[in-house]
Amino acid sequence: MEQPRIKELRRAYGFDEVAIVPGDVTINPEQTNIDLQIGHFTFHTPIIASAMDAVVSPAFAVMIGKMGGLGVLNLEGVWTRYDNPKDVLQSVIECPADKVTPLLQKIYTAPLKDNLIGERIQEIKREGVVCAVSVTPPNTKKFAPLVNEAKADILVVQSTVTTARHKSKSYRGLHFDELVRQVKMPVIVGNCVGFGAALELIETGIDGLLVGVGPGAACTTREVLGIGVPQVTATLDCSAARDYYHRRTGKYVAIITDGGIRTGGDLCKSFACGADAVMIGTPFAQTTEAPGKGFNWGMASPHPALPRGTRIKVGIRGGLQQVLFGPSTVTDGTQNLAGALRLAMGSCGAGKIRDFHKAELVVAPAMKTEGKVFQLAHSI
Repeated sequence: MEQPRIKELRRAYGFDEVAIVPGDVTINPEQTNIDLQIGHFTFHTPIIASAMDAVVSPAFAVMIGKMGGLGVLNLEGVWTRYDNPKDVLQSVIECPADKVTPLLQKIYTAPLKDNLIGERIQEIKREGVVCAVSVTPPNTKKFAPLVNEAKADILVVQSTVTTARHKSKSYRGLHFDELVRQVKMPVIVGNCVGFGAALELIETGIDGLLVGVGPGAACTTREVLGIGVPQVTATLDCSAARDYYHRRTGKYVAIITDGGIRTGGDLCKSFACGADAVMIGTPFAQTTEAPGKGFNWGMASPHPALPRGTRIKVGIRGGLQQVLFGPSTVTDGTQNLAGALRLAMGSCGAGKIRDFHKAELVVAPAMKTEGKVFQLAHSI
């Protein structure tokens, strides 16, 4: 009897399982260049705030934009459903934990208001910063003309899993190559975790790709659906697709690791794996300026039939300036993220982010525990 073929599993790695190897040459951190290019826009801080209602308001987008980063406003959230979203956010913040999911489901069934889309975009544009907005694939065709008319700068199309080939019996699927031609602005698409899906999306002409399925602190996709790939492996695979496409065509597409980044160490490992930027939610939800006031919840939390997220209490730990640039008052790596990136790059002799992509990585399961017995005892 022939032995049945058994499915083989490959090993995948998350942030806590790898380490960056210092280089043979070092550079002063202040001499490193951490600029991010998306389309014709240059950002001096390659850190993007997630399109979560508890993270990015128009005011927050303006603030991070003036600090050199980018905030993405969710065009399918409370900011475009309610004229006064602050009252709605407060109701979520004050809601008991056992009743919050039904409340979120109710809140997000309110109709989207086309006029608010233009108004929110203009709130950001008036302050002279780059305006990025996020929509889901089912609503992209409807909202793209409104986004164009309001003169947003970057369009992000985002769902739990996005591919270039979506099959449906009910409608003609979204074609990203057509979207890119229609909106005439940089388009970022996500999320994906594999080489093949990444390459097909990149080939449609997009300018940025979001990497990550389910790693976010407020996301329960991995528990509910069982899908996802740890971020180190996902970023390596997707950046390999980016590099392959760049060698073939000469066009460079930004890889953006999205989710699961808690500390400067996680952020630096993302870049060493091939990311050009990171997208962060919960660390920004912990700032004094975030609209969630110490709470966070994901975009999939209010799904009417199968919620894949939850409201979490993250607390308030400092201001946006501290998180991005310090000075840090804690030793856990959650503040001065840009400074951590520069120091890691300098330690590896990487003057630019693309140089940092070449840094050696090793599998290091003892990375966080080796020699840390007193720190671990103190944290218990």
